Amino acid sequence: MGIANTPGRRRHVARKARTAAVDLDAMRRNRAGTPVVDCALYEDGVRRPGSLDLHQAMDAARACPGSFVWIGLHAPTQADFTEIAATLDLHPLAVEDAVHAHQRPKLERYEDTLFLVLKTIVYVEHDELTATSDVVDTGEIMVFAGEDFVVHVRHGSAPPLKELRRKLEAAPERLAQGPAAVLHAIADRTVDDYLRVTDKIADDFEQLESDVFSPHAGTNDAERIYQLKRELTEFKRAVMPLAIPLERLAGLELPGAKDGMSAYFRDIADHLAQTRERLSGFNELLDSILTASLARVGIQQNTDMRRIASIAALLAVPTMFVGVYGMNFDHMPELRWTYGYPAVLAAMATACGLLFRAFRRNGWL
Repeated sequence: MGIANTPGRRRHVARKARTAAVDLDAMRRNRAGTPVVDCALYEDGVRRPGSLDLHQAMDAARACPGSFVWIGLHAPTQADFTEIAATLDLHPLAVEDAVHAHQRPKLERYEDTLFLVLKTIVYVEHDELTATSDVVDTGEIMVFAGEDFVVHVRHGSAPPLKELRRKLEAAPERLAQGPAAVLHAIADRTVDDYLRVTDKIADDFEQLESDVFSPHAGTNDAERIYQLKRELTEFKRAVMPLAIPLERLAGLELPGAKDGMSAYFRDIADHLAQTRERLSGFNELLDSILTASLARVGIQQNTDMRRIASIAALLAVPTMFVGVYGMNFDHMPELRWTYGYPAVLAAMATACGLLFRAFRRNGWL
């Protein structure tokens, strides 16, 4: 009986032909600086022992139903990605995005392959929040998920996924779900990191609130608030666009997935909604803190102006006396009086004392 010449069969044959044409030495390199972090074959959720290159792993995965290859890359160049893209039949547009990075969170489907872009967030530890403090740092993780393979690409400060891989390998029943399980685990880890970062940012808010409303508040509170607002904006750019891709993932038929995966992606979307709500709350709270800080500055300036005005009034009294008796007239009262000088000094002191008492009683001094 002949084999049906289906589109999937034709793609498989074309993929095999391209695989035979590529340079084998490129993927077998194991020297320092290679972007390939790990390449493993999983059969029914269990990792096959030993070392396999890409072609051996893919041949084994295609020969055994329920198997797939998981490849991890870090900051690959176009040349690094050429063989992988040819072997796995990856779309050139998705490859270009994966190599050059700087993409918004998105989900694309190219025939039988899903391409998911995630923005990662890392909290930058600091002893004190200043006007130049970095609070968050963003990176990127791109994931290609096909019927028998999954490839993740990390850029920037995106954390390594070695621990995540080990955790999944310890639960073969999850890896038995195929590439969809890896796609879910990476997305879930990324969104959970969002929540952890928001917890740490909440500590920065507590410190900022304490400083702003402290009796000894500094003069650079507004600058610190604006800096935190800029960092939150960077955080929001990573989080907000991810809602639509996660909703789409919950409704898609994922490569190699069994029933029940949609519920897991809906759970991630729920965690993302919590993060978005917290960020919106942070933004409103930051606006309130900024308003309070500016109002505090205005009150302080008003207090300073009253104090300056009080001192000017105290100085105006002796200035008036001195100005009057400094006029060059021959006939002025009390000019020849023996006690005139001490009397004028006493009058100035009495007037100044009464003004000082009045200002002090009214809280101007």
